[in-house]
Amino acid sequence: MLTIQHIFSRYLGVFSYSKQALHLVWNTSARYTLLLAICTLVAGVLPAAIAYVGQLIVDGVVLAAEEFAKLDQQDKRLTDSSWFTSVPNTLLVIFLLEALLVIGLMVVQRGISVTQSLFRGLLGHQVNWLVLGKAQTLSLSQFEDSEFYDKLLRARREASTRPLGLVNKTFTLLQNIIALGGFAVLLLQFSPWILVMLIVAALPGFFVETFFSGKAFALFRWRSPEARQQNYLETLLAREDNAKEVKLFGLGQLFLDRYQEIFNKLYKEDRSLTLRRDSWGLLMDVFGSLIFYLAFFGIILATVKGEITIGQMTMYLLVFKQGQAAIKASLSAISGMYEDNLYLSNLYEYLDQPGLEKIGGVQQGAVPGDGIRFEEVSFYYEGATQAALNKVSFHVRPGESLAIVGENGSGKTTLIKLLTRLYYPTSGRIVFDGTDLSEWDSKALYKRISAIFQDFIRYQLIVGENIGIGNTERLNDQELWQEAAAKGQADKFIEKLPKHYETQLGKWFKDGLELSGGQWQKMALSRAFVREGASVVILDEPTAAIDAQAESDIFKQFSANTEDKITILISHRFSTVRTAKQIMVLDKGQIIEMGSHAELIAMEGTYARLFHLQAKGYQ
Repeated sequence: MLTIQHIFSRYLGVFSYSKQALHLVWNTSARYTLLLAICTLVAGVLPAAIAYVGQLIVDGVVLAAEEFAKLDQQDKRLTDSSWFTSVPNTLLVIFLLEALLVIGLMVVQRGISVTQSLFRGLLGHQVNWLVLGKAQTLSLSQFEDSEFYDKLLRARREASTRPLGLVNKTFTLLQNIIALGGFAVLLLQFSPWILVMLIVAALPGFFVETFFSGKAFALFRWRSPEARQQNYLETLLAREDNAKEVKLFGLGQLFLDRYQEIFNKLYKEDRSLTLRRDSWGLLMDVFGSLIFYLAFFGIILATVKGEITIGQMTMYLLVFKQGQAAIKASLSAISGMYEDNLYLSNLYEYLDQPGLEKIGGVQQGAVPGDGIRFEEVSFYYEGATQAALNKVSFHVRPGESLAIVGENGSGKTTLIKLLTRLYYPTSGRIVFDGTDLSEWDSKALYKRISAIFQDFIRYQLIVGENIGIGNTERLNDQELWQEAAAKGQADKFIEKLPKHYETQLGKWFKDGLELSGGQWQKMALSRAFVREGASVVILDEPTAAIDAQAESDIFKQFSANTEDKITILISHRFSTVRTAKQIMVLDKGQIIEMGSHAELIAMEGTYARLFHLQAKGYQ
């Protein structure tokens, strides 16, 4: 059974993110934070001052009217202008003071609005920058986890606006507390019970809002997978790289129906929550209005009895109304802060995700030129009971080439991901130039490795940057672009493009051109040649979309430019594989054969069978 202490500890625990949010906002712009704080404080003081001055004006007007009536009885010819001169100077000063206070309130309220507007863009950028920056510290296995994607989606969907919302509500709460302090001083002159009535009128609505904020947040978390499915369906229906297959197979209506089905489910849940929330909210508003009119009646009754002046009546009614609004706004701010903290938990839950394990700072191996060694390396994917790689051992030296073949699921891609430190071995170790791979500094390691994967990225950049991106230190080196394009045999078709190396590629941006699959692969191969310091070159199905003659020419060029490097090749084309010095045959994560092309053919094992099977296709 929940106790009061448990309930409060649950709610107060949620507010633990307020400090982090305030720290984030301050770091984003200390100047805007201070300006927002000052404007908020001033906006909290002015309403009570305006109400008090308003009372003085009303009482002053009543007094002046009484004096005017006396003068009028004495002199029937009294004119409006002479009445004006009879108005006490004090009343005019008070009148001008209220005008200045009202204008001042307008100025600070506008200042709050402008500051929030300017702050919103800065803070949204800062949060997105943190989210994207955190993504660079995470492991590949985390990106391959669906639950991780749910966390990422939740962090990006609303957390970018919540920190500023939380700070705004904090300042609003402070503003209203200050205003309430002034209102309380004025209302206590009438009766302490009127303050009790203010609180009683507002508390039920607060509990209703807080309850439904929790419900809304729970709903938001539960349906992250459905929201991600909607995003995926939008990608299928609205991306140019999916359009041809969607149209060819007539998938548009199928995906639209699924999109509508998910929307209907989410909308039904939203509608139910909204109706319940607003129904209870309406009841609480009615309850608050009844309390107000009860207090209204008491103030009017006191005025009729002569216990308070008309000016005081006007002030008390105004102050009670504003006090009621201030308490409601304060409790609403607390409820909103609770809700913002719930959503901020998504952001900080994501930012607190453990990143890559701390790795060493080795810049150079203990045994330069030793190459790559796999020593009894095994690897299991999360939740898998069967090893993707099982006690794999081999050694490749500089100047040697290794081809890896095997059926789909044999462990080829897993081996490459371990070699590029996208995964870490479950057991065993990988050694590069005499030093364990985990001890290398990331930048130093990746400068030594150049890799082109089968699913390489087709960057929506100009041609030269598509090539130069393989070496960001020389990204804009046009001479390097041309040299690399020639090595990757992309130079011939690039020269035929409208702006040559300045041509925009892809259809996402204006005047962008789309390349063929083979041309894109030549671009990717050219990208591999710009990383001049690389001593390991990995090619994962690099010529799948290139014809046989072009493939032969590319590998002749490639071999000539990688004589002193370690070359690791994954391919299903045995005409390419046979040129490697060593060929490794994988099956179910284990090395079942290894040797040169001639040696493996002589074994008459798996490699020989696959080679002859493919050769028959060309006869």
